[in-house]
Amino acid sequence: MTARSGSGRTPWKAVLGGSVGNLVEWYDWFVYASFATYFAAAFFPKGNATAQLLNTAGIFAVGFFMRPIGGWLLGRFADRRGRKAALTLTVSLMSGSALLIAVAPTYDSVGYFGAVVLLVARLMQGLSVGGEYAASATYLTEATPPGRRGFASSFQYVSMTAGQLIGLGLQIVLQRTLSDAALHSYGWRIPFVIGALGAAVVLYLRRSLLETAAYDQDAPEHSGERGTIRALRRHRREFLLVIALTMGGTLAYYTFTTYLTKYLSNTAGLPKPTAALVSFCVLLVFMLLQPAAGALSDRVGRRPLLIAFGVGATVGTVPLMTALAHAGGFWPAFGLSLIGLVVVTGYTSINAVVKVELFPTHVRALGVALPYAIANALFGGTAEYVALWFKKAGIETGFYWYVAGCAAVSLVVYALMRETRDAALTRGEDAPDAVPVRA
Repeated sequence: MTARSGSGRTPWKAVLGGSVGNLVEWYDWFVYASFATYFAAAFFPKGNATAQLLNTAGIFAVGFFMRPIGGWLLGRFADRRGRKAALTLTVSLMSGSALLIAVAPTYDSVGYFGAVVLLVARLMQGLSVGGEYAASATYLTEATPPGRRGFASSFQYVSMTAGQLIGLGLQIVLQRTLSDAALHSYGWRIPFVIGALGAAVVLYLRRSLLETAAYDQDAPEHSGERGTIRALRRHRREFLLVIALTMGGTLAYYTFTTYLTKYLSNTAGLPKPTAALVSFCVLLVFMLLQPAAGALSDRVGRRPLLIAFGVGATVGTVPLMTALAHAGGFWPAFGLSLIGLVVVTGYTSINAVVKVELFPTHVRALGVALPYAIANALFGGTAEYVALWFKKAGIETGFYWYVAGCAAVSLVVYALMRETRDAALTRGEDAPDAVPVRA
């Protein structure tokens, strides 16, 4: 199969193949956060519920600190062996980690050994996701003709959000079919079993993906430098730029997605089923916004959307989170949460394509993976932990200002960075017969 840029069509097979795998990756990643309230007590001594959540949030954050290692190892792998090979490897790791969590023994059975198994599984997930983001972003962008990259790459967050929606939807179903005691006892294992099986299916599907022509065209020319730190050093400015433009966006994203359900339950006082339903509904709308915003960036450029996010997150986070703390029911919580995610869309819909467009092919996956993973480890992965720490210390509003401050730093970067929309990713890609993917 080939897809020609001159046809004006997005190569849907490539987009679907990359996105479906990404969906399962992020379903497994986020289901840990959405079900943490049910399995936190299974792996740690009984006591303060917030302390148990802090322990599981800490393991969640440790997974993020594994992401730079995954970004480095799997980013190099994607640049040296190809995008397809990296995508296959990442989903294999995710399948194994989900299975480990599904069968992990509890504290009552083996003491802290169960928590060790949980930690190992999260480290595997961190390794996998550290490479998945860059491999998926690079694949989706390289396999798409110019003028459609923003639209195509936005499906990365469509699939990420779809994975989270499936996790939340399953949580809602289980909350309505199982008792609270059953969920705390064994019900929380069900989504991890499903995740492991789903990843195995995607592993089979990804084996039929096509390699991108951008990788093939570059291979002979830079065979000795593909995915090397030496080559990445020549792009120090882009490396730092990825970290800076990511910090505010990833922190805001995790605040209004993975942490939202806990915030609505623990701070706003909504029942757990209501908080989960709010998260599900706003994420559904958020998912549908991504392609529209990505397509808009193909017309007006990437910077206007990033700047809009930066301004909205800087000035809006504190009043929005303060209002959410007093949301007394479904509709106020839904409306306020949706406002937050509409603002975040300015970042999520295009951040992948912007990073890919900053680097040359032979170091593109590594250049996207490593700095992005570092930024996520420092700001995204710790978001929930920092939020709970502020809450436990009795100064929860400090977290709101922390999010706004990080967004302000990123806003400065958005205002000063160059526009990347018209960057060339392959030789002769503007020619009518350029071929972005091959069999």
